[in-house]
Amino acid sequence: MAATEKKSHKDWFDRAAANALASQIQAVHSRFDNKRFVSLCCKDLTSLEFNDRVKQFAAAMHETLPAAYPRAVKILQKSLPAELPDCDAVTDGWLQWPVGQFIADYGVLHFDESMQCMVELTKRFSAEFAVRPFVQHHADETFEFLCSKVADKNPHVRRWCSEGCRTRLPWGAKLNDLIANPLPVVPILEALKDDTELYVRKSVANNLNDLSKDHPSMVVDLCRDWSKNSNPSRDWIIRQGLRSLIKDGDKHALKIIGFSKPDGIDAKLTLSDRQVRIGESLVITAALNNASRKKQQLLIDYIVHYQGKGSASRRKVFKWKTVTLKANEKHVSEKKHALKRTTIRALYPGKHKVELQLNGEIVAAKNFELTE
Repeated sequence: MAATEKKSHKDWFDRAAANALASQIQAVHSRFDNKRFVSLCCKDLTSLEFNDRVKQFAAAMHETLPAAYPRAVKILQKSLPAELPDCDAVTDGWLQWPVGQFIADYGVLHFDESMQCMVELTKRFSAEFAVRPFVQHHADETFEFLCSKVADKNPHVRRWCSEGCRTRLPWGAKLNDLIANPLPVVPILEALKDDTELYVRKSVANNLNDLSKDHPSMVVDLCRDWSKNSNPSRDWIIRQGLRSLIKDGDKHALKIIGFSKPDGIDAKLTLSDRQVRIGESLVITAALNNASRKKQQLLIDYIVHYQGKGSASRRKVFKWKTVTLKANEKHVSEKKHALKRTTIRALYPGKHKVELQLNGEIVAAKNFELTE
């Protein structure tokens, strides 16, 4: 089975994958018990979801490799395939995912051996999940090691330094200690903010965006500092790193990317109906007049305050458009907003509110009633 063979996500780790991984290990460890390994990997496999399959493969490694972890992980490191040829080939190494799981599950007490194997693993696939238990249990040593690798010649290693310490990495457990105190992450992001590879810079931006959800002021201050003597590549990181704050209309984040407080803008918000049934749509109209003597760039958003199940309401920002208005220029935009129940949005009858937001500033508001 080729590692690049197309499979559904849930079924990727199947008997064929177990056989391929067994052959990979046996090629460097002749006494490896292929049959037992495959049998352990495939026990009740169809009942397991993706993550549990990966864990079962890692447990099978633990049962069939030498009991001494340093020896076992050395065999796995030696068994790894050729390094990925470029930064776009990250998914070619999915077969190696259980190797990272093995390190995460059994290697925390063996720091040096585990780190060396992760460096090699991340050149073939990724070690972003494998390193997270080390961030949790050996924070000082782990960040010292990661900081020593931010200038590595291999872009996969440099990306790993940022990706592995993301506080809210998708599919990964939250790093609660870093959520409480994110300062250890900052030197890594500082070192990588001007990396030559977009692949690495994307990780820096995603790391920033994660941090912004718990420490918005810190991220705004950091990006404001980075914006001084910036360049197009760094500007991209700043915008992407601030994207959640920008979406929420954070005026400080918006100012960094060039959207200042609107000056002399006359704004009128109109709703098509004062009463709307659940399942119908509401047409929102924004009429703007730049009454100032200067050209202004405006980021137009609207906010819906939904009635909750009880008395509390919940606020949701919707992106609209960006316009540039010359002095005394007028602009009118319409937006059709669906008010349908979905799997991710419950709707309840009651008083709702729409606000018009320009560059993070609320400039107009209207109420409407939502009915069954």
